[in-house]
Amino acid sequence: MFTGIQIFSSDPIWRQIFSDLNATVHEKPSISVINFDDLSVPPSVGLLELKSLILDAADIGRVLYEIFGKNVSLPQIQSQLLVLLYKSGGMTANQLKHALGYAPDAATHTVDTAIYQLRKTYGHNFIRNTKGVYSIGEL
Repeated sequence: MFTGIQIFSSDPIWRQIFSDLNATVHEKPSISVINFDDLSVPPSVGLLELKSLILDAADIGRVLYEIFGKNVSLPQIQSQLLVLLYKSGGMTANQLKHALGYAPDAATHTVDTAIYQLRKTYGHNFIRNTKGVYSIGEL
């Protein structure tokens, strides 16, 4: 089920489960593997929900690698925002809010703050805004 997935867990039971599901289990956490301990996994997780959580985490890492050309570690909201922009080709602020689970008319600055932080770290041209549509620019 998890062939090709590289994962770390400090829990020996989870390590055995992942091994049984054909994941490559690592002894130490690193930026290039999924750190299962950092995922919000409910205690009574079902197999399909577990698969979804692991594959989502793997997908985010793959997309970030494609964007940056190397493994990077970003806060969750920044990672999710970049994945959305990468996969969609561009989104408005309201579309981003909605995709991230906020109401489009919600008075939150979460998306604005994430964009600001990404621009501050990687340059203003990293996140472009053309006629109200945000997209990934250049590093």
